Parts: sequence; structure tokens; C-alpha cells
Amino acid sequence: MARLTGKGALITGATGGIGEATAKVYLREGAKVMLVGRSADKLAETRERLGHTDATATFATDAADEAGVRESVAATIAAFGGLDIVFANAGTEGHVRPLTELTTDDYEQVLRTNVVGPWLTIKHSAGALTERGGGSMIVTSSIAGAVGFPGLSAYVASKHAVNGLTKTAAIELAPANIRVNAIAPGMIDNRMLHSIAGRIDGDHPDAVLEGVMPNIALQRLGRSEEIAELALFLGSDESSYCTGSVHLMDGGYVAA
Repeated sequence: MARLTGKGALITGATGGIGEATAKVYLREGAKVMLVGRSADKLAETRERLGHTDATATFATDAADEAGVRESVAATIAAFGGLDIVFANAGTEGHVRPLTELTTDDYEQVLRTNVVGPWLTIKHSAGALTERGGGSMIVTSSIAGAVGFPGLSAYVASKHAVNGLTKTAAIELAPANIRVNAIAPGMIDNRMLHSIAGRIDGDHPDAVLEGVMPNIALQRLGRSEEIAELALFLGSDESSYCTGSVHLMDGGYVAA
């Protein structure tokens, strides 16, 4: 039997590399998946790439829009009969510039998406998972929740906050048999990493990426599909004793 047969899942940031890769893996393992993102057009394109089956549905909302988040959970229950796995994956890197040059709006935009967004997803899905007798929540953190990076103070602050949110939610929701874990990706070969590299040096983004290689023990970038496989483990019953943890998946960056 597939590892997620009979489970309903909700993925925010579903049009990004990690979100789409995880949706593909979840579908492969028998889950039904609600794809959530800001752009209805991008959601439709993502669903089409995934096969446009009855096992997928879409809902367009901003990650930090409380009414929209609440409605996305209700739409998942209406579409699939229940909710068992929540992947709060939506995120933004924000501007890449010294903290002395950031505005309050710059900072708040990142914190709203990366911290308020996951909190709202956890808040409004907890009841649905409780009704199913428990389930799994996963939040996307980052190695930026473990170390600092110049020019990314808002992003780094947001991911440190995500780690604290994960641990607190795990404690509070444990009586309902809800597990809460974070995945902390390292340098993943996707849009966000290339965007950051381009903002650091628009003329030589490849050189920026080459410059980080000595800090990665495995000497390569990661792939969204590798993160998706960890999200599968954490979403499945195989991780039944995992909660409150931040799971680094960084090729040894923090260890090196």
C-alpha cells in the first residue's frame, strides 16, 4: 500500500519548487492534495503539470490572510473529506541588503509571510487534524534558522522564529496527537536561491553559488525532490515519534 493512502494534505507555497515537488510525491503515495498559493494562474499551471486529477484541488490566498487561510482549510475538508497533513511551506526571501538599509515595511513583509503565515496555517488546521484523531504538520524553516547570513536579516530572523513556533506548537498540540516538525533546507537549486545569488551579484550569480560550495560538505546544491522525500517521511505514519524537531537537510553546511 502507498504510504499516504486515504490522507488529505494541504500544501502552501505549492507553486514553488519544494511545494510542487512535495505535492508530486504525496500524490505518488496516495494522498489527495490541496494546492495553496497566491496566484490562481500559477496554481492552475502547477495542477496541470501534476496531472489535473480528482486527487488535486487549488485555493488561491495569501499566506498571511487569516480569512483566506481559514477558508483554504474548509475547502480541503469539503474536497477530500478531511485533513491529515499540513505543509506550511510558503515563504519569501525579501530584500538582500544591510539591515541598516531596510525599511519597516521590508521587515514586516518577510515576517508576515514567513512567520504569521505558518502560525495561521497551524492555528486554523489544528481543529481539522484533531477531528481526524491527529496528524502531521510540517513547516519550512531554513539553515538561516541556525546561522546568520549578511544581507538577509529579516529572512534569518523569520526562520529563527519559525523554529520556535514549531517547538511550541508541538508541545501544545501533542495532546491531540498532532506532530509538528520543521524542515530546514540548505542551498537548494531552486528559484529562491538563484534570486538571492542574483541580488548579491547580478552580473555573476553563478560565481556566488560557486563561492558557497566549500561550506557544503557534500559539495553540491540540493534538489527540491530531496526535500520532498523528507516531507513524505514527516507526513507519513513512519515518523510517529517525531515532533518538535528542526530537521536540517543541508548537505552538511551547518556541520562543515
